[in-house]
Amino acid sequence: MKRREFLKTAAAAGAGLSVLPSGFWSRGPAAFGQQTPPAPGTPRAEATLRQAAGDRMLIGAAIGARSLDRPGLASLIAEQFSCVTAENEMKPISLQRVQGTFTFQQADRIVAFAKDHNMQVIGHNLCWHSQAPRWLFQNDGGQPLGREAALANLKAHIDTVVKHYKGKVKGWDVVNEAINDGAEPYLRNTPARRAIGDDFVVKAFEFAHDADPDAELYYNDYGIDVGTKRDRALRLLRQIKQAGVRIDGVGIQGHWRLGSPSLEEIDRGIKAFVDEQLKVMITEMDIDVLPRSGQGADINATERQGGDPYRAGLPDDVQRALADRYGALFTMFTRYPQITRVTLWGVSDGNSWLNNFPVGGRTNYPLLFDRQLRPKPAFSAVIRALQASR
Repeated sequence: MKRREFLKTAAAAGAGLSVLPSGFWSRGPAAFGQQTPPAPGTPRAEATLRQAAGDRMLIGAAIGARSLDRPGLASLIAEQFSCVTAENEMKPISLQRVQGTFTFQQADRIVAFAKDHNMQVIGHNLCWHSQAPRWLFQNDGGQPLGREAALANLKAHIDTVVKHYKGKVKGWDVVNEAINDGAEPYLRNTPARRAIGDDFVVKAFEFAHDADPDAELYYNDYGIDVGTKRDRALRLLRQIKQAGVRIDGVGIQGHWRLGSPSLEEIDRGIKAFVDEQLKVMITEMDIDVLPRSGQGADINATERQGGDPYRAGLPDDVQRALADRYGALFTMFTRYPQITRVTLWGVSDGNSWLNNFPVGGRTNYPLLFDRQLRPKPAFSAVIRALQASR
């Protein structure tokens, strides 16, 4: 079904699913995990996100194949966004859980949906420590494979996946979250690093380019726009370029909070990557409005306790603050022609991973559409920022 036909015939949305940035889906109670159909006659904003952005940048959302089974939600995705990121279906463990057996069916659904609705596809991802089958870099006893065996596995996986989607995927998050949050070593001590060495990142980019020379290639991580992690990201990006390997852009995930980091700090981070002559993408954007003790987006960094102050609804003053934050960020993004894409991590508040991170079972409001799939004041702020830049 083509986009115009689809938008005319789509019905109301069914239940939502929350998704972690790693792609793990989890059902939640109706208070934070349900999406109910919009009331009949619910007005839509005149401009959509993709209309407001025009050719200036891609506006995307992370979706799963199961989103496509909910007609109202799928209709909203097709209407509002110009690209989609496969949140889970293109991860190594999803595509090749068993060595040599590839399962492309669910990822293929997302690619077909995007094609039918004139949307670009971003592949996420080819190499990540958190969602890779053990056999990729370890033996049956959990010990690192020899370097050559690990490289052969990595190459075979990347080669098969990237060639399968050649001409269908605009770009790939080749390596995800390789940089250490703490002290040295500056790269995480992951199974890939233990088996191959620090150059596993370079080799992954090399393999991806060989498989599809026309696809854009990105490094993607959280927290790299600020502080010492930004310095480490610059170090890694320079090493990739010095190795003579293609890299087109860097993905700043953009899992930010209502009050931090500051706009000035984020702006410094963007400028640092622009100065490296790289495209910049905001790849997993959401804004956490709930209290938490930690920072970052490491899915293993959960917290046992945390306040849930907005279970009955988001107060007007917080709603305005969220809209102001989104508006200010998008205004900043539009000042950089090098920012070619902004992707939201999810579509509506009801399917955000932040309902369950870092504390499970809370009610968060981090996205542009509410639990009934209605545009929020933050949506209007983004539309205004995009339109003002054209």
